[in-house]
Parts: sequence; C-alpha cells; structure tokens
Amino acid sequence: MTIVVGFLGAGQQAGYHARSLAASGAEFRFGGVHDADPARAESFASWTGASVCASDIEVVEGADAVYVCTWTSEHPRLVSVAARQGKAVFCEKPLATGYAGAAAMANEVAECGVVNQVGLVLRSSNAMALLRHLIDDPESGRLLSVTFHDDQVLPVDGWYQSSWRGDVAKAGSGVLLEHSIHDVDLLERLGGPLARVAANVSYSHAVPGIEDVVTATFRYAGGAHANLTTAWHDIPERLNDRRIEVVCERLWASLEGDWIGPLRWQRPGQPSESLHGEALVARAAELGVSPPNADGAFVAAVAAGTPATPDFADAVRAHAIVDATYRAAREGTVVAIPGG
Repeated sequence: MTIVVGFLGAGQQAGYHARSLAASGAEFRFGGVHDADPARAESFASWTGASVCASDIEVVEGADAVYVCTWTSEHPRLVSVAARQGKAVFCEKPLATGYAGAAAMANEVAECGVVNQVGLVLRSSNAMALLRHLIDDPESGRLLSVTFHDDQVLPVDGWYQSSWRGDVAKAGSGVLLEHSIHDVDLLERLGGPLARVAANVSYSHAVPGIEDVVTATFRYAGGAHANLTTAWHDIPERLNDRRIEVVCERLWASLEGDWIGPLRWQRPGQPSESLHGEALVARAAELGVSPPNADGAFVAAVAAGTPATPDFADAVRAHAIVDATYRAAREGTVVAIPGG
C-alpha cells in the first residue's frame, strides 16, 4: 500500500522529514504541499515532486497522512482539520503553545481514531539509545545524576529559514518550549518520571515573551537529580549542540551531540571506553537497541492502521514538564510535576 503524504508547511522541518521519508524505504509518495509563503512551497515541490496546493484543505483532502510543520499556534487548527477528515497526522513539536492546547489535541486525535505521531525525533537517536542502554544495565547500579547542556543559535532567521520563533503569538514562548521540549522528554527516557522542579529564566535578547536561557533542577521520582541548562546565543557557526553527563553508582557516561556521539563511559576497575560515528551505530545494531527511522515508522503505522510512537500523549507528558518548569520559574518555588 502506497501512502500519500501531504505537507502543511514547507520550511526547514518539513524538509527534514521529507528527506527522512525518502531515506526510510517506506512505501509512500508525496501528495500536496501548502505554505503561507508560496515560494517556499514551490521550492519544496521542486525536489520532492509534491503538488503545490492553494489551501491546507486541498492538501488534506488529497492525502492519507498529513505532516503539520507550521508555526506552533497553527498546529491545533490544522491537526483538527486532518483528524476530522479521518487522516493520519504527524505534528511537529511542540504540539501547541501550552499544555491545555496540547492535551486538547491529544483528546481530539483519540476521539477521531486516527494514527498520530509527534516530532520528538531524538527518540530515534542511536547515541541516545546506547546511553539509555548503559544506564539501564543492572551493572550500572542506581542512577544518581544527569547534567544536560543544550545551546543553539537564536533561531529567528538563517538556519530555520523563518522568523516566527521570535513572535510570542506564534511560538507561545522561547527556548524551553520550542527547543528543549526534546530535552525534558529525553530526561525522562533516561531516568524515569520527573517528580518536581525549580527553575530560572532569562530574556537576554529582549524579545518580548521569548525566553532565551533556562536553568532547571529536577528531582526524579526514583530519587536521582537532573540539571538542565538551555540557551539561545548569537554564534551562527555553532548551530546546535547537546551534552549529557550521567553518573550512576557504577557508571560514568558522557554524550556529545544528538546522533552519533562521541559517547564515552567508564566502570569500576575498567579503562574508559568510547564510540563515535559508524562504530556507535554498529554497536547499537549489535545490541538490538537501534531505533527505527521515525518517519518510516509513521508511514508503516498508517499503512497497517496500528498506533504510532511517540504519539500525541507522549508529547502531552513533555508539555506537562515544560509547564511545571515555567511555573516554578514564575513563582520562584519548587513545583510538583503531575504524574511524576
């Protein structure tokens, strides 16, 4: 079965998913594409073979599955249009500008019974999967602490080919919601439920409503601690980087970058080990922890009519952590994270 995939939004993230689909081996073809900027839609169509459509409705009507890759405030409306026509929907993160909107979207796709997936793409990282494998190994003992650093060039032009992330009406807020919703999702993937949080935020670039530095201290339900520092800066040569350091009772591990390391680790009485690039990918495959191509898995789920992952409910959980972190910063107190 060949799945017809339409795109709402044709910017940088749409291009990422289109290339990922093309590399996945999935049985699909590009359907329609619509973007508020006709030139951007034309550019997307020129290399994908998609048909430029005059409206989002036209894209949805001609597709089996729809990717929503617009600015965040448009996500709820477009997801609703697709879901109410019974179309599978992949929505970029964050789902909405706040927790309530995200929860409503998850309820709607569930009520409509459509396959749904969210763009928490770092769950597809071999490096992250190997780090989680090391933490989960009984030999490592209890998790004690996670230190998570994330920095990115201020994404208002250039790399993202757009400026909407500097508009609070479209983005909702700044670096924590728009970028580091990935990070809080990964923190729980690595260590289990987060139970409480204290935080601070800064607006160094003086963009109204768009915070550009967040520091947060979390306590896991299991007792471990985590610190997250995330910042938007003005170094265009340094587009984006993540660094994670983990300490367990009998494991130290450090991961640089999102996808292929280097990943370094050490255990008692043993020399430090490391993996990077193809060797890291090969080790993940050998251990059976290689995550699937997320876009290919979505198309396969649509074809089979089975649930996709990560789904909107997973994204709502990440929104709950983000919401609690903003509240902790706003109130200057420690906030309990629901469900943690």
